[in-house]
Amino acid sequence: MGKEQFAPRLAEQGISLAPSQLEQFNTYYRLLVEWNERMNLTAITAEDEVYLKHFYDSITAAFYFSFANVTTVADIGAGAGFPSLPLKICFPHLRVTIVDSLQKRIGFLEHLAKELGLDGVTMVHARAEDAGQNPQLRESFDLVTGRAVARLNILAEYCLPFVRVDGHFLAMKGANVSLEMNEAKKAIKTLGGKTVKVESFELPDDAGERNIIIIEKVASTAKTYPRKAGIPAKKPLC
Repeated sequence: MGKEQFAPRLAEQGISLAPSQLEQFNTYYRLLVEWNERMNLTAITAEDEVYLKHFYDSITAAFYFSFANVTTVADIGAGAGFPSLPLKICFPHLRVTIVDSLQKRIGFLEHLAKELGLDGVTMVHARAEDAGQNPQLRESFDLVTGRAVARLNILAEYCLPFVRVDGHFLAMKGANVSLEMNEAKKAIKTLGGKTVKVESFELPDDAGERNIIIIEKVASTAKTYPRKAGIPAKKPLC
């Protein structure tokens, strides 16, 4: 999917972009490639692939989940800003908080948000486990996203503590999620979540299967979670 097909493909899904928004994606691509020469942000740098596998892929969340009533979004382990910043460009009303453990990545994201003219974007330099215990961040977001961060049982412990009760957690995954879903059942329930549905679809141009797991926060997360930094990955809830 080339850059010229990006807007028409989104329009098919009811997401129409103004010329100024398309220019933001242009700038995003340029800065991603520039900074990627100095630090490892992505293995994907060809323009067509970035537009498909990063920008379009990030926005697929909005094909299956309405952002109309979402105000606050936390993106845990956002890396180069995916999926939260492409979503922010499409839905400027969102107030986005990005949590990432690497200061260099935070530096890139701060520069990117400034260059794109994005208001209402906050960067938090912290491990997810530490930030999830911060009273200012804990259980305070309408929606929390995680993409390509960890297996679902670990990702749930990173993300669900940030979700307010009645809010949602979207886990954006690749192919074959049934095994991960099974091993994450206990973690999701323990952390106050309930799996609402799983949306499976193919990216255009045979770019692979994707799954979006939509989890509703039905009860508060116990204060013991998330556990100390490193423990969720070493001793996953399962």
